[in-house]
Amino acid sequence: MTSTNQGLPKRVGILFSGGPAPAANAVIAAAVSSFRGAGVEVVGFLHGYSGLVEYDATSKPLVEETHYHLFNDRDLRGLRNGRGIIIGTSRANPGKKIRGPADLADPERSAPLRRVCEGLRSLGVEALVSIGGDDTLKTANFLYEYQRGLPEGAPKVAVVHVPKTIDNDYRGIDFTFGFFTAVDVMAKELLNLRADAMATNSYFIVETMGRKAGWLAYGVSVAGEAHMVVAVEDVIDELAVDEEIPGDPSGKKRKRLNLDALADRIVDLAIARETRGKHYGTVVLAEGLAELLPESYLKGVPRDEHGHISLGKIDIGKVLAQVAAQRYEARTGKTRKMVGVQLGYESRCAAPHAFDVMLGSQLGVGAFRAIVREKLDGHMVSVAGQLELRYVPFKELVDPVTLTTEVRFIEQGSDYQRLARELETRIPAKK
Repeated sequence: MTSTNQGLPKRVGILFSGGPAPAANAVIAAAVSSFRGAGVEVVGFLHGYSGLVEYDATSKPLVEETHYHLFNDRDLRGLRNGRGIIIGTSRANPGKKIRGPADLADPERSAPLRRVCEGLRSLGVEALVSIGGDDTLKTANFLYEYQRGLPEGAPKVAVVHVPKTIDNDYRGIDFTFGFFTAVDVMAKELLNLRADAMATNSYFIVETMGRKAGWLAYGVSVAGEAHMVVAVEDVIDELAVDEEIPGDPSGKKRKRLNLDALADRIVDLAIARETRGKHYGTVVLAEGLAELLPESYLKGVPRDEHGHISLGKIDIGKVLAQVAAQRYEARTGKTRKMVGVQLGYESRCAAPHAFDVMLGSQLGVGAFRAIVREKLDGHMVSVAGQLELRYVPFKELVDPVTLTTEVRFIEQGSDYQRLARELETRIPAKK
């Protein structure tokens, strides 16, 4: 299908990168439907950047149905509410060697970006819709900035990004698609564990996804009626401890989680509830707390393409459950069953919540409008209020010196944080 409208791109590409999120297919379906309705062909790149980053016109050309799929009308049937990601995903990172603006002009460090651009142009792609988290936003900006440095008149691919993360820690948008579905799925799991805890007089220490911020953990805590929630934003005061950075001769220190203090807080919770005749409870932890563990816990833990620690390998819920159970026995002379549980993967490809389908669909339509109607390049699609579209320039989301993105944390004292604090069990102040 080719365009008969002057000024329209003949072909656009769409790819998804990073961890899955519910309503991913809603974004893709709405974008593809809108583009095809305007007479624009859509190429779906399979498994993120994995094929593009290896592109070579002679030795590794892009192969249809191996590296990309040309969308047709049949692909869209029932796709909007479908689980998973029709084009797949990966964590391939073409910007892995970029550490600052100067690296974009370095032929060796920018070679993967060059291959991506050449691969896109080899298929006649004039614009790219990138869907992914903050690392994928960073990559989208790399592609945008790299092309700005190309000679005048060189063929370029416009880049528009759609924000994705169930963690909801994205600047520039109120809520990301998939967040509410993930909260709903994990909250229901937590309610099951709560019933188990009541039946067995035990505690479940539940780790949820949320690498950098606590939005998801707080949401699960509120909707799942947890008795305590702790996220990375809560590592202050007695929960924080300074630790020297290994191999740093300057003597600088970094903030770490005081594991014993957090275990004591859980014991305080258990004792406070016992005074009220309640011998059970659930505690929600954001997985990002694991990255703040003392260095001794992190040695040998593998990292991904973006340098992130594999948090699932640490299982902070089980670590903390064991420490808290020991400290409870030491303080009370009694035993209390405390079990660590990880939640997260089961939510990433769950059937999307209706709101996430609506949000994802609007973001997909927004990507179409950004490229076809607004003629934008280097922008992120966002919504505000009642799904009103807005477009945020990459320069407002990316540090111009480091080219990194900033995490949106839960603000101390914010109404969202206070909501969770109001609904969890109150622990009497220590005398």
